[in-house]
Parts: sequence; C-alpha cells; structure tokens
Amino acid sequence: MSKASPEKAAVLKLYSNISLFLFFMKILFIVPYPVGIAPSQRFRFEQYLGILKKTGISFDISPFFDEGSFQILYKKGLHIRKLWGVAKSFIKRWFLLFSIHRYQFIFIHREASPLGPAFFEWIIAWVLRKKIIYDFDDAIWLPNTSNENRIVSHLKWHRKVSSICRWAYNISCGNQYLCEYASRFNKHTILNPTTIDSEHLHNKIKDQHSEKVVIGWTGTHSTIRYLYLLLPVLKRLETKYDFTFLVIADKDPELPLKSYQYLNWNIDSEVDDLLKMNIGVMPLEEDPWSQGKCGFKALQYMALGIPALVSPVGVNSIIVDNGLNGFICKDEQDWYEKLELLLKNEPERTLLGKAAREKVIQKFSVNANTENFLSLFETK
Repeated sequence: MSKASPEKAAVLKLYSNISLFLFFMKILFIVPYPVGIAPSQRFRFEQYLGILKKTGISFDISPFFDEGSFQILYKKGLHIRKLWGVAKSFIKRWFLLFSIHRYQFIFIHREASPLGPAFFEWIIAWVLRKKIIYDFDDAIWLPNTSNENRIVSHLKWHRKVSSICRWAYNISCGNQYLCEYASRFNKHTILNPTTIDSEHLHNKIKDQHSEKVVIGWTGTHSTIRYLYLLLPVLKRLETKYDFTFLVIADKDPELPLKSYQYLNWNIDSEVDDLLKMNIGVMPLEEDPWSQGKCGFKALQYMALGIPALVSPVGVNSIIVDNGLNGFICKDEQDWYEKLELLLKNEPERTLLGKAAREKVIQKFSVNANTENFLSLFETK
C-alpha cells in the first residue's frame, strides 16, 4: 500500500477530530486585501484553499478593499477616491454581518477593518457568537508609520489586537515572538508559520552558473527602508566586483548604486524574476517590529535554491542555519565577507542553495504544515 501524502494524512486527521456536522463546515475569510495580491494572505492561508476544498469544506472570502480601491491606496493624492473606497468598504462590512450566521468559523487575517476599534470583531464574537480564528504575521499591535500611511496612522487603533486575541477561538501566529504576545491573552495560540508551496509555485531551482552574479532583494514599500542598511556594504563590493544588485518591489527606491537594477513586482512573473538572483538578502533592524517578521523573503529565496543572507533578527535565525543553507550576518563586516565569498564561489552558492531548498521542503512548505493549518479548525 502506498504511503499517504502529508496533505491526505492531514485531511484524515482532521476528519477524526471533528463531529459529523462539521463535514459540511463553511468558513468565512475576512481579510484586508483582494485575493491573490498581498503576500501575507497568499502565503498564510490562500495557498491552503485548494486543500480545504478537498476536505469538503466550503468557504467564502471577503476583502475589505475591492481591487479598484486597493490599486490607488498607496498612490499620492486621489484623496476623494480613497475616502469613497474606505466608506464603501465599511458599508460592505456592515452588510456582511447579516450573513455571518451561515458560517461555523470566521477566519480574520490581521483585522476586519484597517481603521477604528474592533467593532466588527466584537459583534462577530459576542453578539453573533461565532468562532473566530485570528491570524497575523506582524507585530501589528505596534505602531509602524510609513510615508504612505502617515495621514491615517492615528486611526489605526493598534490596541484592538489584544481584544481580538481575547475573543478568538484559536489564534494563528507566524512566529514564536508573535505567539508569546498572543498567549498573554489567549492560551489557544498556534504557531502557524508562513509557508511556501514548493510543488506548484516555487518549484524551480536556480542554476548558479552565471556570467554575472546577481544579489537580490524583494519586498514592498513598507520594508524598503531596510535596504539602506546594506548600502555601505554594496558600495564597498562595487569597488572590487562586477555584479548586479536587483530590487523587486512595488516601488522603486532609486538606490545610489552603479550595480542597481529595479523590477516592478508582478505576480505573473514572480518566480521567474526571483530566479534572476544568485544570492538573496534580508537585512533587518533589531527592534520589536522586526521581531514580528516571519522570514518570508528568506523562505522565497531558499525554496528556489538561492542561498539567503539574513540579519540575526527574530525567526531568521531559525529559518537559516548559518553556513549550512545560508548565512546569518551580524554586522557590516560580516555582510561584506559573506557576500564576497558567494560572489566568488559558484560551487558554494550551489551547495548552500540545495540545502536551503531542502530546509524549506522539510520545515516551511505547504505539505509540511498542512496538518498544523487544518488543526486551527478542529473542535475542542
């Protein structure tokens, strides 16, 4: 008899832990952004949706922002259109409450609305008496003001996170630091790491034989500031080596480097664009907000056989095994030496990259985490 796949085994375990009527379970995902766009949604729950279908569980997804409103959200100006988009979204959330009775579980990613107190969550938990699965992958109880959200930052209501934690049936957190915070308010907290679909999406391996080595970084406007930590290192390397420093993001940081190249992030070419890199970097500052980061950049690089160089902050030191599948760089000199080593050494890049992909498959892939994800919906 052939061995059951991790996915099938997880489904069978779920069935053994739920009562008969939950075979017809229906889940509502309440999320901030349209489907298929935001990394936090795509790699925390969207890639498990096909697995839910296989279990016979049905679901609906309700984003706060529609696609039109989201497309202009971080653009300059357009204040009237943005206000109308937010107003429409609040109206939609209000009418959504009248359909909550159809669902056994309400999975809330980050928050039901980005502004104001936990009004919708309170109604769902205490008036409608529904089981909330509360999921987050950043230290969202801390203010994190950027140029794009400075105007509305005082309306963010960060303190609502602790309240939602108290009301939740289960809490799903992306790393141990976040779990420690959530556990202060609710013992039903589960470490649910951000994962990579290594079979259907990140399923290619970087060929490290390149005429010109590419050091790369990918991210969004909210994390671009960390790139400036590497500028002195990259400028030093430029005096000795010919390489490209590639940034893939939703905003061009226009770095003052002769090696600099920018690519606008595109979901259709995401993996192929990442495969342009020979080395992936993830610099971070040591602060409470960075402690909440879940290592997504490093996981993306590693899943494609690209060695990752990371700062020793938060979960990075768990994802990357120093010298085995990447490097943990403690200071500017460490960054310089490890980047120089990999710039000059193709066999080392290949060896580290192979071990990196294996680490992701074993510990941080969808298959490895399916049972853990489905456990969020088990009855107690």
